[in-house]
This record gives sequence, C-alpha cells and structure tokens, in this order.
Amino acid sequence: MKRRLLLVSNSTLHGGGYLDHCQQHISSFFGKNVKRVLFVPYALHDRDGYTKTARDKFKSLGYEVDGIHEVADPVEAVRKAEGIFIGGGNTFRLLKSLYDNNVVTEIRKRVMEDGVPYMGSSAGTNVATISISTTNDMPIVFPPTFSAIGLIPFNINPHYLDSDPNSRHMG
Repeated sequence: MKRRLLLVSNSTLHGGGYLDHCQQHISSFFGKNVKRVLFVPYALHDRDGYTKTARDKFKSLGYEVDGIHEVADPVEAVRKAEGIFIGGGNTFRLLKSLYDNNVVTEIRKRVMEDGVPYMGSSAGTNVATISISTTNDMPIVFPPTFSAIGLIPFNINPHYLDSDPNSRHMG
C-alpha cells in the first residue's frame, strides 16, 4: 500500500486560526510536488464559504484549492487530484454526500493504489476509517451505510470530552 495520510482532530485550536496548529505538517505532508489540492466541503451546509476558508489557508501555504462541489463531475475531479483534503463538520452529512456523488470508491483507489496524499480533519478523519460508528455527530441525514472510505483498518474518534472544565483544547 502506498497510502499517505494526515489525519487531524480539528481545524481550529482555541486561540488560533483555521489550520494554524498544523500548517507546518500540511506543508511537509503535501510537499512541493503537489500544486493543487481537491477540497471536499460536504460536511458543512455552506460549501462555498467553507471552500473559501480552505482556499485562503492553502494559498498562504503555496497550494491552489479546487472545491469538489464546484465541478461538473466529482469522480473525474478525484481521478485528477494531486492531493485530497476532506474537511470537518457533520460526519453523517459528509458520508451521505460522498456516496451521493459516487466518490467513496474512487477516493479509496486514488489513495490506496495511486498514493495520492489524503488529509482529513474531524469528520474528514472519521470517514478515512472503516466506519463512522464512533462519531459524536447527530444523524441529521442518513447515508446508505455507515461504512466509510476504509483508508485505515480501524476507527478513530477525533473528539473527546476533556475532563478539565477549564481546558481550551477543543478536541
């Protein structure tokens, strides 16, 4: 397997900006060979706004971002992707949209067989696993199955309840 994964728990750490806490990891992960990253904003309702946020951050790191929802053929966009980033939000909404757009199998193939780097944040980390059964999210929609992309052979819950009520860790 050629898979390359960067799985982060959240997009924003208390006191910081979007992806600030892991921007050095993002730069070293995608490296200099990746010029464009395919962003999957399906976990949030405002896909355009979410894509703008990701686009602005990645541009500051030297990468162009294409929003998967902005293209006519999402499967073809995955086939052409140099790197993939699936953002956070509601895991149920995300997985349903991945299935509705027929990209689950194609993302798995590109990452597992072609070595395309995959970054997930929060819900994007959840769907990289074998199922979304460990998500803390409310089931606001129902995907056809809880089976996820399967890039790793176990589940992750990227959020936990911190026992320290004064903590600002935010998962």
